[in-house]
Amino acid sequence: MQRICMVGSGYVGLVTGTCLADFGNQVVCVDTDEDKIAQLREGRIPFYEFSLKELVDRNVSQGRLAFDTDIVRGIRKSRVVFSCVGTPSDARGRADLSQVFAVARTVAKNLNGYKLFVQKSTVPVGTGDHVKALIERHREKSIAFDVASNPEFLREGSAVEDFLRPNRVVIGTWTRKAERVLSEIYRPLYLNETPMVKTTVESAELIKYAANAFLATKISYVNELALLCEKVGADVKVVSRAMGLDRRIGSKFLHAGAGYGGSCFPKDTRAMSGFSREAGFRFSIVDATIAANKYQRREMIRRALDLLGGASGKTAAVLGLSFKPETDDVRESFALSLIPALQRKGVTVHAFDPVAMPRAAQKLRGTEFSRDAYAAVRGADLLVLATEWNEFRMLDMSKIRKSMRTPNLLDCRNLYNPERMTKLGFRYVGVGRGSSPAKGRGKGRAKQRGSR
Repeated sequence: MQRICMVGSGYVGLVTGTCLADFGNQVVCVDTDEDKIAQLREGRIPFYEFSLKELVDRNVSQGRLAFDTDIVRGIRKSRVVFSCVGTPSDARGRADLSQVFAVARTVAKNLNGYKLFVQKSTVPVGTGDHVKALIERHREKSIAFDVASNPEFLREGSAVEDFLRPNRVVIGTWTRKAERVLSEIYRPLYLNETPMVKTTVESAELIKYAANAFLATKISYVNELALLCEKVGADVKVVSRAMGLDRRIGSKFLHAGAGYGGSCFPKDTRAMSGFSREAGFRFSIVDATIAANKYQRREMIRRALDLLGGASGKTAAVLGLSFKPETDDVRESFALSLIPALQRKGVTVHAFDPVAMPRAAQKLRGTEFSRDAYAAVRGADLLVLATEWNEFRMLDMSKIRKSMRTPNLLDCRNLYNPERMTKLGFRYVGVGRGSSPAKGRGKGRAKQRGSR
């Protein structure tokens, strides 16, 4: 059993801290946000994540998990300090590490015994070196400490399952002692034969970026492929399925759509491009992935506006506001790009999402939020399926067609069969389903497409 302090009680910190408490460790999650800590102490989770509340309640009731706003107290009472603070993109797309370095300075000033500083947030390669130097510079006594990297691989919507049954655990250290301490924390996963990747801090820091950039590249690749399918009359769903059956490729992240979003892929690809350049290397594939994702979003917005024709005075219904299903996270979601673009053209927008409307309401002005999907589409001139929530896969499309003023359907997630939708009376546009909605525009668009 280890005494652990999780600095930062957001998504990563809370999930990690709760699961480590469930392993039998004594964990305190600390945060400077007093409202967040007050919610947690009252048993309220500040974001939506399946099964997390039950795990929090159990470990709090059994005395293994606590919440506090006093970071100094949390650090001084713990042997292991996990840094789970934010590393958002700055104006140049690089990771802003100011919160990480602030935690390091606080740890340095409160070394009342050996501490293991574990970097859990996603940080560029070399951050561990900076943290080590900061602690050495600011510590008041020559008390021993170590720095480690333990990147997270949590998927929103299945984070608890991912932590308790991971594909792998990455342990990046520079000393045997740090490796032993961190390995002991994850010892319960050895019983499940979870692969443990033990490496240096530098390699561990790069692993998370390498994984996320590769997955983002798969998404951008299949989206580019979808646009080619439209040019040549192929169906991207069939093509990508056949690709995915090749075990060397795999089927995950090969679904054409409106591009990637969320808290990780956009930030991490930008950061990887940035620190690669600082290292004297242009990571051209990552740069192309970012460019392709931006283009895909613009293309889906263009299709929405084309379907509306003269946009001013029209109404659009947007189903799905989170960046993916099973989460209320709207960070860099497609809907947050689409809705303001429609509103700037004079379009009234009605929206519905099963869980993300409260968070989306903080970002979207002038949007009407509906009680369900059927209320959102009533009287609309365009329906946009923006997020592939399961409940959107089984809508009564005949009923929806009858309630719309103009039956335009932009299926950004290819949830429905184009032929069936056409028979129901919809003007249907999907992504890569065999014929381009821009067909007949001639060489002008092809030139524009190739010059982005």
